[in-house]
Amino acid sequence: MERFTCNYRLLLFPLLLLLLTSCASLDPADVDVQLPESAPQAKITSYSQALRELGLMSEIYGSSLVKIQSNPIGDNTGTSGSTGGEIPRDITEMIKSSLNSIGGKITFIPYDPAFIQNQIVTGYSTFDKKLIPDVVISGGITEFDRGLETRGTNTDAGVEASFTNAPKWTPSNTASIDYGDSDKIGLARITLDFNLLDFQTMAGISRMNTVNSMEVSKGMAERELGITLFGPTFGRKGSIKKVQGRHAAVRVLVEASMMQVVGKYLNLPYWKLLGEDTLPDEVVMSALSQEFYSTSEPKRISKAQEWLFLIGHDVQITGSLDSKTATALNSFDPTISVQSPALNYTTYAALFQAIPIKNETLGRRQLLAQMSRTAPAPAPTRAVEKPRAVSAAAPASEPAPVSSPAPAPAPAPSRPAQPVAQAAPAPTTPPAAAPSTDSGTSIGRKLTEQEW
Repeated sequence: MERFTCNYRLLLFPLLLLLLTSCASLDPADVDVQLPESAPQAKITSYSQALRELGLMSEIYGSSLVKIQSNPIGDNTGTSGSTGGEIPRDITEMIKSSLNSIGGKITFIPYDPAFIQNQIVTGYSTFDKKLIPDVVISGGITEFDRGLETRGTNTDAGVEASFTNAPKWTPSNTASIDYGDSDKIGLARITLDFNLLDFQTMAGISRMNTVNSMEVSKGMAERELGITLFGPTFGRKGSIKKVQGRHAAVRVLVEASMMQVVGKYLNLPYWKLLGEDTLPDEVVMSALSQEFYSTSEPKRISKAQEWLFLIGHDVQITGSLDSKTATALNSFDPTISVQSPALNYTTYAALFQAIPIKNETLGRRQLLAQMSRTAPAPAPTRAVEKPRAVSAAAPASEPAPVSSPAPAPAPAPSRPAQPVAQAAPAPTTPPAAAPSTDSGTSIGRKLTEQEW
């Protein structure tokens, strides 16, 4: 018994000495906290580059200019107030940043009536040169479901031993070791809804909407270790809690939704920018199918030749399956015969999605525009100069093109002068409706003034 007591004292003395030494170095007046420092950096998400590429895509595909305005959009669930800002209350600025970063054929027009009214009062601004929006975005945070799933694990272990021959001066005759480990994970879901409205009618545009959800998690872990030596207890305890950023998740949802809304409205294969595993948009592909089957074959071929040129094939926009076009189609789709080529919808849709989105392709689009400016004359000359030739002809040559016999040659020269004046305004009205037929059945097509 004396041998055990001696060994125990020799073991306990260095431990107490170490504890006193460490406690002596802990002066409460020397408490300090070191905070990490970081420099400002640009906010980059997984869709930052995709938004810029969407603007480039709108230029490559030759989309028409669209002016977009956003309503004030925020949290429609009311959770932001009850949870102390766990999700953002207003996401309008996120939408502004997303739309304004696209560029290309997309122009963002902010909605700020107070600013405009103040400018008018001060006399600095009028509505003379203000842009009028084509479409308006409405929506908000429509779902925030907390506690969808909660999982936890606990591990506890302990060992205790009692010594009957412990010294009498010790508070206790037991020694123990305890260990605790606990983990808990919770899951929540955030959902955003957006709709596209026509600015002139304030009516919703059919199928121009998005509903996107994102799951966010939070977890907590605790570790605890305790040692008891004949009364005194020593231990360590640690805990950590991690929460995925709700505000960052909402920003990602906003950027993805803006890409979908703009891509649908302009009939662009925007899903190419979201990743290789993203499926084509049903709305865009449906509009492409309607355009293919509702237009004439020369227009289909012309559009296919335009896409082949953007891909890299030097073909001319002729509207017919010439040898160069047949060779280019065969290199793109080997199932198409060079001797007897035919354009089907499968190849048409594949060409639509195969155009590379890069600056070199934009250069080919600009080259194609220059070529169309230098050689548009032959097409309109046959349609416009025919009536001009009849009206501007001399009275002697007038009976030649007229199919009916001229029973009274005298009044014939006097009547062309009046029909010429009446026929002059007639060609001015049809060209106004001509551009609308070129767009086909494109979703989100901007109506002309005559159609309104």
